[in-house]
Amino acid sequence: MESLLYLAVIFAPFLAPCVVVGAAVALVRLHKHQSSLGPLSSVTTCALVAVMAAAVSFGAYSWGVMSGFYILDPDEVCATLGAEGDHIVTRWALPVSAQCVTEDGMGTELVPAWVNPVIFIGLTLFVLALLAGVIAGVRRRPSLR
Repeated sequence: MESLLYLAVIFAPFLAPCVVVGAAVALVRLHKHQSSLGPLSSVTTCALVAVMAAAVSFGAYSWGVMSGFYILDPDEVCATLGAEGDHIVTRWALPVSAQCVTEDGMGTELVPAWVNPVIFIGLTLFVLALLAGVIAGVRRRPSLR
């Protein structure tokens, strides 16, 4: 199971754009045929937006996690990327962070600055789209009285 998660993190930056484009195409097709679908379209729209937001968030997360990753020797990351520092001393899962830190305590961040804002905006949009979909589904459900 751990190796499957590892593969997902490695391939997510490459697969996330494919998922986003696929969901966007489905969203465009949905809105072309919106009149024939009726109340189902708003729930489906919210689900597609949630899928796109989740794909963007996971793709950015895995890009950030892999930024400070070096397969042979983790101590060589700083030298390979040209960052000053002796070795990576800090790693955080969320917010994503990997730093090369010198003996003086000066650190160089290896994770690009755009990664964490994209993750948090994507997660927020994911939750909002799920909530909107549930609310739209509950409002469209016929009462059983």
